[in-house]
Amino acid sequence: MKRVMFSLFAFGTVLFTACNSNNKREAEPAAADSLKKDTMQHAAATEDKAPTVIPIMFTDVDAKAATAIKKIVDYYLQIKNALANDNGSEAATGGKAMNEAIGKLDKSLLTAVQKKVFDNTEESLKEDAEHIGKNGDKVEHQREHFATMSEAMYLLVKAFGGGKTIYHDHCPMYNQSQGGAMWLSETKEIRNPYYGNKMITCGSSEEVFK
Repeated sequence: MKRVMFSLFAFGTVLFTACNSNNKREAEPAAADSLKKDTMQHAAATEDKAPTVIPIMFTDVDAKAATAIKKIVDYYLQIKNALANDNGSEAATGGKAMNEAIGKLDKSLLTAVQKKVFDNTEESLKEDAEHIGKNGDKVEHQREHFATMSEAMYLLVKAFGGGKTIYHDHCPMYNQSQGGAMWLSETKEIRNPYYGNKMITCGSSEEVFK
């Protein structure tokens, strides 16, 4: 399927895969220890770094359109929180609701430039929301689509905001070969949607949209 291309924001979309070994019982603890060590080192390096404040691009969005976009963002955050809690069923509920919310936005309320930005994110958001909504029993599959969904959501929030302060967070371990993966959050506290309870605090805040 056709995917949205982001020239300024290149994030990885390949699946994170665990290392295989002939002796799985010995390899898994070693891999886990290595993962935790890398995460602790990354956290120490970014602990004192304040996120960069990013202003919203459009400040003249029609009130009804802004409300509709806020709903889309809210459902995205529902998915994010569900994945952080390892709850695929709740993530699926958010995905279905998000897909419906995208379809309800009256794009005639947007200016030509605003509409172009929304159109450039719409297809990716709908496709990923659909996959997340249909796979409540496959959390890892949902997380794969959440990673690409987050890239499109980043552009949407940067352009229109989310009706609240939104943090751009980064996980260095998921899609590690591609430099990690990002997500958006309504809280400053790191709650990683890619690993859930396995590594809930892995990550750091890169930017904040106000």
